[in-house]
Amino acid sequence: MRKVIYFLTLFFFINKCFAAFILLPMEAEGQQNHLKAYGITYWALDKSYKVSWLLNYRGGSFLLPDAPEVRKECQIRGVTFEVLSDAATNLILEDISSPSQNMETVVLEKAPKIAVYTPKGKQPWDDAVTLVLTYAEIPYTEIYDEEVLSDQLLLYDWLHLHHEDFTGQYGKFFGSYRNTPWYIEQKEKSEALAKKLGYTKVSEQKLAVALKIRDFVIGGGFMFAMCSATDSFDIALSAEGVDICEPMFDGDASAPNYQSLINYSNTFAFKDYALVRNPIVYEFSDIDTTEEHGKGVFTMDKDYFTLMEYSAKWDPIPTMLCQNHTQLVKGFMGQTTAFAADKIKSNILVMGECKINGEARYIHGTKGKGMFTFYGGHDPEDYQHRVGDAPTVLDLHPNSPGYRLILNNVLFPAARKKKLKT
Repeated sequence: MRKVIYFLTLFFFINKCFAAFILLPMEAEGQQNHLKAYGITYWALDKSYKVSWLLNYRGGSFLLPDAPEVRKECQIRGVTFEVLSDAATNLILEDISSPSQNMETVVLEKAPKIAVYTPKGKQPWDDAVTLVLTYAEIPYTEIYDEEVLSDQLLLYDWLHLHHEDFTGQYGKFFGSYRNTPWYIEQKEKSEALAKKLGYTKVSEQKLAVALKIRDFVIGGGFMFAMCSATDSFDIALSAEGVDICEPMFDGDASAPNYQSLINYSNTFAFKDYALVRNPIVYEFSDIDTTEEHGKGVFTMDKDYFTLMEYSAKWDPIPTMLCQNHTQLVKGFMGQTTAFAADKIKSNILVMGECKINGEARYIHGTKGKGMFTFYGGHDPEDYQHRVGDAPTVLDLHPNSPGYRLILNNVLFPAARKKKLKT
């Protein structure tokens, strides 16, 4: 009996000494499913496990406590993991903490509550964020105008905006799609909702929504926007009190010389842009550089953007947002593909830039107590997504660098914050 007790004690002692942590490696060759690794990390936070994000260590790896259910979850989801002893873990953390290493350990404190701004009835593949959240098994709540205007944003830490138009011009689809059933239905539903909420025009209602989102960020919220939600959001804020919609959108003429009435001080990221007045043109302003892509300057095989490198110890925020297994990311188009460098405010951090023409693809800034990130393009693994295209199958892209940037932003609010030095 004494021998049994001895060996059981020895077994548990050895197990404690040699299997104390689980590492989710995130370098190119070390992880079979980068996207689901973020889901495991979120799941662990939701289970109240202490998690650390090892910035710039093996592609931005995650360190979790060793537990049977953690191992099981990794195995079920097909996520590569390594079991580490206390001694091995301490050596890694000592190496990361060395002043000579551009690495840092960031403690993740809680699973952020995620809201996705999207019309009722949209499928998960209608935008890249809901697609990857679903694939990574990260829970989120869909909200739309009624929830935003009734101050339900206060329930969430993180808000996503995607292929939206906050200017009331129905995405500028009029030129190509005004006679299609889906466009007609969308316009009718939008007008009915505006009326239900007490607004005479869709543009007025969308401005009210944009102002609520602005206040959410100023109050300490995190906003992540892609595609047309980036520039249309800023344009709506800058056009407060100014009618920039032509008659086919709101039933009356736009304000004469409305360009001169635009207030750039109201925007989050952009300045000095000229609005596109022609309703037939599928573009909001000259912030976007999609037209350059259509001129043959770019081809799909040459369209890449470079992630900037930051000091992990001094600038942990942009370092977190840029964690990846490569600094070179495939470009992809959208209604808003990228942002002209001369239209970006000087206080905005450009985190991803195309070296061919200097356009920004990935930018970040602060507003009040909160932060926001704008990411150009529609779907990181669908170069030129068109209306009606089939959804991207993420099982074919489990290691997508472009999608990793989205998930960096999802986990970002979980981090114990350090002041940005840049």
